[in-house]
Amino acid sequence: MKPSNFQQHILAWFDQCGRKDLPWQKDLSPYRVWLSETMLQQTQVVTVIPYFNTFIEKFPDIESLANAPVDEILHLWSGLGYYARARNLHKTAKLITRQGRFPDTLNELLDLPGIGQSTAGAILSIAFNKSYPILDGNVKRVLTRFKAISGWPGNSAVNKELWAISARLTPTTRVADYTQAIMDLGATLCTRSKPNCGICPLKADCLARLAGNMASFPTPKPAKTLPIKQIVFLLLKDASNRTLLEKRPPTGIWGGLWSLPEFDTFEAVQNWCLVSNIDITNQQTLATQRHTFSHYHLDYTPVLIQINNPSNFVMEANHSVWYKADQVIKLGLATPIKRLLQQKH
Repeated sequence: MKPSNFQQHILAWFDQCGRKDLPWQKDLSPYRVWLSETMLQQTQVVTVIPYFNTFIEKFPDIESLANAPVDEILHLWSGLGYYARARNLHKTAKLITRQGRFPDTLNELLDLPGIGQSTAGAILSIAFNKSYPILDGNVKRVLTRFKAISGWPGNSAVNKELWAISARLTPTTRVADYTQAIMDLGATLCTRSKPNCGICPLKADCLARLAGNMASFPTPKPAKTLPIKQIVFLLLKDASNRTLLEKRPPTGIWGGLWSLPEFDTFEAVQNWCLVSNIDITNQQTLATQRHTFSHYHLDYTPVLIQINNPSNFVMEANHSVWYKADQVIKLGLATPIKRLLQQKH
């Protein structure tokens, strides 16, 4: 199939069946496209919609996002995961606001925190109607099946081949519609499981469908056993039912979020309490729970300790602070921490 025929089939389907009422498609702007594409990285549309609506209501333009405290942004992002995206949004908003214009070239966009080649391509094609390819997860799935390309797409050689195909198929006209169309096709028809090939506009030429092996594409990531990290969270409460929270470093897992003090062992918790000279009135070890990241399992055991004296060990510079329950819900908290605090409120 020629690129022009591929484009015609995709666009004709999009005109009839494509999604045209998503929140970020209304009042289209580079800011709204960038925000939505960042949220949609490794996250499904149905999950993103309420987060996007909340963000747009709170930060209707890039200047309001740039001027907001990062804690407020992280709080609104809580539960969406991959928190580096939120920190990068804030950094990039500040940079663009200082520049006075939203970048509209590939090199300018790639220089900004959190914007990779596919996100840049989506911004340029959807917001500026410039002909640039994209290669998000949905597009990879469509192309690997259409061309029956074997090999895990994360492999550099396979990834390079897919980028070349995506570039070759991207039109020079109606590029905004085409970009949305091929993403929609992957999200709604060419799905990970049970693809709806019967109504796909590419069914006559899709090599995977013709061979009857759609499930073989894309080739899954080579399986590996995830390591397990074990930690202890200190759930410290004073006589006023305030909880001690610490702000995590700006980078790394849950970077910039508020969390419970973390220790390697139960003995380390006891030593910390001893050194801090706090008056323990009650202590309880709670059930161990698991939270899985992309590269390891985190098994965490909370230790609930009640104390009488909110002593003077609390650090300065807002790195460690006592919070009441009604204050906690306004903070940027990782999902497991938020769930634990809600359980023990």
